[in-house]
Amino acid sequence: MSISAVPSASADSHTDTRTPVGGGTGIVFRMSPSPEAPTSLFICTLTAVGRDNAGNLVALTNAHCFIDDKGNKLVGEKVYRDASPAGTAQAPAPIPNTRPDLETGPIGTVTYVSTPNNLLNSGPKGLDYAVILLDETRVAPTSTVGEVTISSIGAPPANGVRMCKQGHRTGLTCGIKLGTHNMWFTHLIWTNGGDSGSPVVVGQTLVGNAWGAQHSSPILSIIDEMNANGGVGAGFHLAY
Repeated sequence: MSISAVPSASADSHTDTRTPVGGGTGIVFRMSPSPEAPTSLFICTLTAVGRDNAGNLVALTNAHCFIDDKGNKLVGEKVYRDASPAGTAQAPAPIPNTRPDLETGPIGTVTYVSTPNNLLNSGPKGLDYAVILLDETRVAPTSTVGEVTISSIGAPPANGVRMCKQGHRTGLTCGIKLGTHNMWFTHLIWTNGGDSGSPVVVGQTLVGNAWGAQHSSPILSIIDEMNANGGVGAGFHLAY
């Protein structure tokens, strides 16, 4: 498919040929030795796509996706859409089948990496989010990915309320909210490797990003921190 954002002269000139991305889209990055012939790679899932106060098209995911083994934050990392089919809880998408969408090319660049959750170590605790500046000549925002549509943003629900996540590795899984733990909320939603960053929704309302161990970070807290930081992502709101 064409990645051009320039309309053609045909009768179908208003068709948008850009690749749709949204909350639940799988992403591939940290590919070595190259995206064309990767022998190692990392995978995560986008939380949401929106615009900031400057009009930039941006995506959110987890911070720990872009922190290497030495603790370096990989600002500047190029991100590709995962072209492999999404999995389900019963049949998770096989990691060896992961393929970067080379036809679309890199869809964006990481501009900010927050403090990760550090749940299992003694490091500082964070909301665990990353900001990606998207390339609008290659991608367009969509509100629906898989079985989840995101039409609004809100706070986590009361304990006992059913929530769901849409991840590239295990698709749609659901479970009740259990409570809170430090700055995060806890739930019974199943996730697996590659689901990091998945949108957590109540109906069509985005309430958080999942990062594993049945924990998620509240999206409103993430937005507040982005606003305080300024720069790309500040003033985040849904793009559709």
